[in-house]
Amino acid sequence: MDSFEFNKIAGAFLFSILLLMGVRELTSVMFSPEAANPASYPVEVADSGAPAGGDAGPVADEGPSLATLLASADIGKGEKVAKKCAACHTFDEGGANKVGPNLYGVVGRPVAQAAGFNFSGALQGLGGEWTFDRLDGYLEKPRDYAPGNTMSFAGLRKPNDRANIIAYLNAQGSNVPLPAAE
Repeated sequence: MDSFEFNKIAGAFLFSILLLMGVRELTSVMFSPEAANPASYPVEVADSGAPAGGDAGPVADEGPSLATLLASADIGKGEKVAKKCAACHTFDEGGANKVGPNLYGVVGRPVAQAAGFNFSGALQGLGGEWTFDRLDGYLEKPRDYAPGNTMSFAGLRKPNDRANIIAYLNAQGSNVPLPAAE
């Protein structure tokens, strides 16, 4: 390698460094961040006070209660919402377990109980039965309802969707009487 080629490589290297430094200086001049104004107004967020993973139903100012939503729930719409679940669950009587357990007759069934399915410790630790309120809380955000739960589903935000799918699940072998609407 002759000295002229070495000079070209060294010049390109130095030019790259100078270009990076120049861009950094230019951006710091154009976009100078300012410190937060201490005289600005703080935004306060109210805590709902509901315990995570509990049996607490919807808070009164969140809209209609679960019982009211279940009274007007549409099983057909619930079946459509359940298609999101069909990749991991089956709904037929005697249906096979997939990544998740078969959900036939899940309403009123003990939590973490399905023939031939190995549930996570988080669900096994919940105990009790799948009630309408528990299913609503679980379907809203499974990871928050049962921390450590292995279900990767993010949850259903819309209360109407949750009520529809709960009504659909109830119609799939459980047929537990719906709670009285207020």
